[in-house]
Amino acid sequence: MTKERVERRLAAILAIDVAGYSGLMAADEEGTLARLKGHRRILIDPAIQGHQGRIVKTTGDGALVEFASAVEAVRCAVEIQSAMKERNTQLPPSERIAFRMGINVGDVIIDEEDIFGDSVNVAARLESLAEPGGICVTQRVQEDAAGKLEIGFEDVGEQTLKRYCQVGERRRSVARSWA
Repeated sequence: MTKERVERRLAAILAIDVAGYSGLMAADEEGTLARLKGHRRILIDPAIQGHQGRIVKTTGDGALVEFASAVEAVRCAVEIQSAMKERNTQLPPSERIAFRMGINVGDVIIDEEDIFGDSVNVAARLESLAEPGGICVTQRVQEDAAGKLEIGFEDVGEQTLKRYCQVGERRRSVARSWA
């Protein structure tokens, strides 16, 4: 029995999620959706395109984005988070949307327009460690960005990340970037 060869490449993966999305939707479904779509149209999609990223897929409250460069992934994430902070100051607290972001670099499996693999799963787990308005990156991303960006990183040490497909846990060294 021969295994079919899969296509792989190295990628920087940005996972984005809306913090408190369920509560925002419970309070105002239509308004939350309209604000989220507005942020995507005016800010997020242009930032991703401007940093040579590719939206792999979106969910109701998040997105998975692929970049060829860890530096561009971090630049994009910081640009979006900075702009969201500014945009939110103009809104009442009940209408503010805050993103959590995770960035990882690693080998991914390509299947048509989608990407899969442990590297994608780690990016998603990192996003869950980020504070609202924050970005959590792996040590590898921090090393790749060192000296290339004018942002600071806070080392939070090794963190335990649950694996998606297997029982058990994995420890990754991560750094929390500017928040």
